[in-house]
Amino acid sequence: MTQANQTQALAQGRKLRFEIFRYDPQDKNDKPKMVTYELTEAPGMTVFIALNLLREQQDPSLQFDFVCRAGICGSCAMVINGKPTLACRTLTANYGDGVIKLMPLPGFELIGDLSVNTGKFMRELAERLQLWLQPLQDEANIHRLEKPMAPEEAAKLYELERCVECGVCVSACATKQMRDTFVGAVGMMKLARFELDSRDARSAEDFYHVIGNQDGVFGCMTLLGCQDNCPKDLPHMQQIAYLRRKMATTLVEHERIAVVNQ
Repeated sequence: MTQANQTQALAQGRKLRFEIFRYDPQDKNDKPKMVTYELTEAPGMTVFIALNLLREQQDPSLQFDFVCRAGICGSCAMVINGKPTLACRTLTANYGDGVIKLMPLPGFELIGDLSVNTGKFMRELAERLQLWLQPLQDEANIHRLEKPMAPEEAAKLYELERCVECGVCVSACATKQMRDTFVGAVGMMKLARFELDSRDARSAEDFYHVIGNQDGVFGCMTLLGCQDNCPKDLPHMQQIAYLRRKMATTLVEHERIAVVNQ
């Protein structure tokens, strides 16, 4: 379809065809299947808006997640025509043939249809990697002013805090799909945030014991799936490379000390 024809079709309200994965794992009699729906397109329509219309007008049993509708909560992540992304930031006008295939994110526990349990995954990841600030053991003093932070450091931390935990980078990662124990880009991104934080008491050696292996920085195959698909354009590969250099340096230092102590 040419650009002119596509514009004319939009103005007239072309018919969209949605091929949606349907399956309720709680229903023992249900089986995975693809169900086709048709909907008239409206100007500025997103996949998220279309799903809401389908649920309101055609099938109230359709399951998918959303909270904010503004690309902030990360809840509406799904695979759209083979690409993991956010439904609320994906225009139906991007698909010239009007055919949109929707699948749930792989790598997560399926709740039903397009809904997956990313919260369970993120919670388990946080507990495994201890993704919280472990402050320096200064003497507690409730009357002391909060320790100031350099603007440059604050800016670096803010950049990494923009992650919305949508799970797109996990689903786009080939290593994660092959090895379930791999922490993924989201885990390393969050760990890099604390490694950069001057208030955190953990050393490079502490982080090495967590991600200095094939399930961490040395398991990444650098296929850029996380970088290419992240809806927030976070610097995943930059942070993975940073942690890899840190962990490699720590390993070399370990070996040097071992040789000296022999």
